[in-house]
Order: sequence, then C-alpha cells, then structure tokens
Amino acid sequence: MDPINFNDRSGSIKTFMQNIFSKKEGEETVPKNSVRKNIICILLTVILAAVLYYFMLPVMNFKEIKMYFYLGIVLAAYPVFLHIVSGALLDEGKKNYAKRRTKPFVILIFVLILTVVGGLFSSAIFFRAKSYSKLMDVQMGDFANDVDEIDFSSVPMLDKASAQKLGARQLGKLSEYVSQYEDAQYYTQINYKNVPVRVTTLRYANIIKWLTNVKEGIPAYMIVDMTTQEVEVVKLEEGIKYSPAEHFNRLLTRHLRFEYPTYIFDEPTFEIDDDGHPYWICARLDKTIGLFGGDDVIGIVIVDAVSGETEYYDIDTVKNDESLQWIDMVYSSNLLVEQYNYYGQYSRGFWNSVLGQKDVKITSEGYNYLALNNDVYMYTGVTSVTNDDSIIGFILCNQRTKETSFYKISGATEYSAMGSAEGKVQQYKYDATFPLLLNINNEPTFFMALKDSEGLVKMYSLVNVSQYQIVVTATTLEECLVAYNNERSKVTTDDTNEENQIKDIQITGVIEDIRTAVLGGESYYYFKFVGKDSYYCIAASSSQNAIILNKGETVTVTISSNVNKDSDIIQAKSIN
Repeated sequence: MDPINFNDRSGSIKTFMQNIFSKKEGEETVPKNSVRKNIICILLTVILAAVLYYFMLPVMNFKEIKMYFYLGIVLAAYPVFLHIVSGALLDEGKKNYAKRRTKPFVILIFVLILTVVGGLFSSAIFFRAKSYSKLMDVQMGDFANDVDEIDFSSVPMLDKASAQKLGARQLGKLSEYVSQYEDAQYYTQINYKNVPVRVTTLRYANIIKWLTNVKEGIPAYMIVDMTTQEVEVVKLEEGIKYSPAEHFNRLLTRHLRFEYPTYIFDEPTFEIDDDGHPYWICARLDKTIGLFGGDDVIGIVIVDAVSGETEYYDIDTVKNDESLQWIDMVYSSNLLVEQYNYYGQYSRGFWNSVLGQKDVKITSEGYNYLALNNDVYMYTGVTSVTNDDSIIGFILCNQRTKETSFYKISGATEYSAMGSAEGKVQQYKYDATFPLLLNINNEPTFFMALKDSEGLVKMYSLVNVSQYQIVVTATTLEECLVAYNNERSKVTTDDTNEENQIKDIQITGVIEDIRTAVLGGESYYYFKFVGKDSYYCIAASSSQNAIILNKGETVTVTISSNVNKDSDIIQAKSIN
C-alpha cells in the first residue's frame, strides 16, 4: 500500500469536493414513472412536515435550536421516501439515482449541523462570560428604606404546597365539579386588590371529561388568600377555552404558535386582572448573546383565557403603562435566578469563576415572594460559592420590571433557618415553609409558618437573619412578634460589641390606659401615655415595675432607637 501523502492537501480537498458534488456514482437506473414517484415523495414530505409542525410546534426562528432539529427531520424525509418509492433499496442502479437526486438535501442537513455548532460556540459562556454577567443590572439596596416594616395583615402565611392542598380540598366540596374537574397546579402568586393571593384554573379530570365538557370550557378558577387561608372558587359566565389543559387548536401553546410562529416564549403564567377576568401572560424571549444564549424578556403576549384574543406589548410598555400594572409575573423566577447567577459568577470573567473565584457568588437554594408597592418581588439569599452554610446577603427582584437590589448582610441560609424553626418544636414534627423575608424593627427577619402532616398551619416562627440564634415560635402571630422582640432586647442588652449596640431612647409620660395579656405562659403589660396612640409592651420577667403600674402615674420607658415609633405596639426594654 502506498503511504498517505500529507503534503498533497490541495489534491485531497479537490478529491473530497469532487466526491460530494459529482453527479454520478456508478451506473444509474431511472425508475419507471420517475416524475410521478418524485411528486409522491414531495407530497409525503410536505404532509410529514405539516404533521410534525402541528405536534412539535417548532419556533420558526433561527435563534431557536429546536427549529434546526425540525428542519433536519423534514430534509431527511425526502431522501428516505425516494429510496423507498423508487425501489432503490433493492436495486444498485436505482440507489445511485436516488443518491444523486437527494445529495442537495444531505448538503443542507450538513449546513444545518454546522450552523448549530457555530451558534453554540458563539453563545458559549467560555467566550462570552462578560456579556452573560451584564444580562442583569444589580443595585445596592437599603433594606430599611426599601422594605416597609412588618404588617402581618398582608403577610402570606402559606407556601405553594399548602395552597395546593387547600385548593384541592375546597374543590372536593363542590359537588358539581367533583369527578369532572381537578385543580391545575399553577397557583401563581399575584397581588389582587393589594392582597397576596395565589390563583389557578381548574382542568379536566381526564380525556373523557374533556370530551363531555369541551363545548362549555373550564367553568371556574380558584383564588387562595395567602393571609386568611380562605379559598374562593370563582365561577365564570363563559368558560375558559384556552389553557394547557385543552387539546388540538385550543391548546394554549398551539394557539400561541399559530398566532406568533417566530416568537420564543417562556412558560405562560395564569393571572387575573383587577376585575377578576382570567388571562395568560406569555413572556416573549430573545437570545441576546450569540445565536442561542442570553435569554431575556423583550415583550409579552396577553391571551384572553376565555376568548383566545391576543395582544402583544413590548417590555418598555409593560414597565411604564399604568393600565398594565395589574400584571405581576413577566420575568419568571427561574430566569431571574439564572441571570443573577451569571452576574455573580462571571462579572470578573470566566477564569476568575473557576480559579481565583474573587467576589464569586450565587443564589442560595430556593426562593419566595414578597409584596411591595403593588408588585411581586422574588426573594432569594446569596451565598459564596465556597460556603453553602451561610448567606452573604440577599436580592429582591421585581418580577414585572426586573429591577434588582442586593442587600449585604451575613446570616443563616433559608434552609438553616427552617431547620432552627423545626428544631424548636421537634416534638410536633412540623414542617416549616420556605422563609419569607420581613422587616421587623428595620432588621431582616425570616418568617415561617409551621405545618402539620396535613399541610395545615399550626404555628409561626421568626428567625433573625444576622443574629440567627434568635429563634422564636408561637401559636399566634401576636405572640410570635412579642416573643421575638423580647428575645432581641435580651441579645442586644448582652451584646458588648459597641459597634453593634443599639442605642436606647427614654420617653416619659403619664399613663392613660393599662392592659394585660398572657402569651406563651408569660404575663405581658401594655400601657399608653396621655396624648400618644401607641401602646408600650413589656414582659413581667423583664421589669417587675410593670406589675404595680397604675393609671395617672408618671413613668419613664426605655425603648430601642431603631424601633418603628408609629407602630401600634412598641416593645419596651425597661420601666422606671
């Protein structure tokens, strides 16, 4: 055998190109009725393409990798059909004929593969780390100013799992819906009339129930009040006709694809407007880095869940148009977490994220939602990549505008706080909900509900984020808050670090009213000064003077300087 000549590169390339583009590979046998057979193959390919499009619903957008997969199948279909119809599988001459006829399709498939490979390289984080880190703009925040102090009347007591159980139970009480429908598992958290709620549609119990009810559509949706734990089933005059529970042309994703064949969509979310009308909010995505990378929202399509009517708005309109303020979920939580992790990991380049890891940070596991200024904010902790046991801060992301603020504070992770709360009542084997971040006396505080095995809320817990040794539990919110403030006062008094000391304020006044209460087995005294609206609260164990107070006496109360002076109840540290 002659040795391979590596120096004759031009000849090798020339031979390779001739083999690809040569018009004959041996003797060809043209099949009988070749024109008719070619037309049949073309028709079969067109039919296959239409069927695949209907069920695969590919986005006809060069920035969507699934489109290349779809086109590859369609391009490969014609050669397969031609080999079968022409008899090329059994005859060498006809096989050579089929190869020549289908060579352009093979070349196109090769071009598609090269495009995908090139697109993946152009979007690779290794090459575009800086671009990925700029997808999200993160500002430093001031927690005390940005987040209003606690108002338990608007604090969500439930997590999604608890809302799902309540919804399923409520639906089981409605005889007209039993066995026909079940609750869908969306439970989107929104602000509805300034109240945090979760909303979800019903869905057909099975395909048979769909066949018997499809004409009327889905007759209702549910609202779960996250503060009162009440569930309302809202019956509609005209049923929901477009949802992920439908089939054929009323399937939501198919309806969107036919209306907007080139749009890339995130997962649709179910919401209701201020009048209670149901809609699907469908965020339109764009690949902003290379060909396939850097997902970001550039607009939304609002789909009327009843009529199927759609309307598109660009993202600037969504952020600034007051008529669209009822929309809460534009940026999905997963997208926000992904973009912040890009920011935290790659702000100093790719190699720093792997080797030096200076200032590299990522979100902690899990997230929750906070209602602020009639918007829904996603909350999650931020931790160093080298330490998963504590957080170095946390972020709040507006899910309508993507405005993101980072709050620097060290403390326990959310799951550590959950473990501390569960450990306080381990004899009951309660499960803690994922923490909600609250502002109590200008300090970030984790709030959790403690649930039994049936998902019912039995107790509440507060854990100080930075001083996570402060953990309290109680059966009522009022008891929990009083116990928490009492524990904070004790820790503050014992703290010898002058930098962390909270200065005290002394207020003198004449007692106008005195009330008492027993909370958690301990006596508490509440007194109000003449001309003041707030009550001062102190435990008998903290000041025995509280036991002998009388109306009309002049006393001096000591409180921390960072408490909210306008609160209805202010925790006192001592009385003289």
